[in-house]
Amino acid sequence: MKVIVMGCGRVGSQVSVLLSNHDHNVTVIDHRDVDGHMRLGPTFKGQVISGLGFDQGVLLEAGIKNADAFIAASSSDNANVVAARIARNIFHVPRVIARMYDPRRAEIYQRLGLMTISSTDLGVRQIYEMVTHTDLDVLHKFGRGEVSMLAVEVDYNLARRTVRDLAIPGEVTVISVTRNDRAFIPSGGTEFHEGDILHLAVLSTSMTRLEDMLGMEKRG
Repeated sequence: MKVIVMGCGRVGSQVSVLLSNHDHNVTVIDHRDVDGHMRLGPTFKGQVISGLGFDQGVLLEAGIKNADAFIAASSSDNANVVAARIARNIFHVPRVIARMYDPRRAEIYQRLGLMTISSTDLGVRQIYEMVTHTDLDVLHKFGRGEVSMLAVEVDYNLARRTVRDLAIPGEVTVISVTRNDRAFIPSGGTEFHEGDILHLAVLSTSMTRLEDMLGMEKRG
């Protein structure tokens, strides 16, 4: 997948390298000179563009029209929000995430539908999971995106398995099962039927683990 990352500080550089190491097409936008870009290291396989991430000309140069995801991870909350809203509202990028230093602002923009991350320590891995779990149907995010509600349709691979097989304490919980247009709360031994719709609560950092359990292939 094609990902544009605005900002080459601690979070931006780390998530850029992580995505690049997993063979995603990464373009980094940063207004600083070579010192900022050195954070990426000599093995970084992506592209680096000097400029402002909320400049539409710079975004077009970075390939925003073909981007699958945009991550605003600069040191400025205001710049991150402006760039994220441009990516989402003007260029209609499917996944847009903004790094926020002020948790109060993060909560406000979360209510407006903007995915935000405010913890530096958890941010890199969390951003990576939020960007790359593209095959999962995310219905809603709670808090600042730490927990997601997903809908998963049971196929032949998942049929006859049980809730207990899919649940991971503290990471993945099966909230409900909808079968023949009727929903119910399952027990640990409830067996899935092909065509069931499962609603799951999942930690953002456990998306890859869930995809592995469901046998999904992640896009490169």
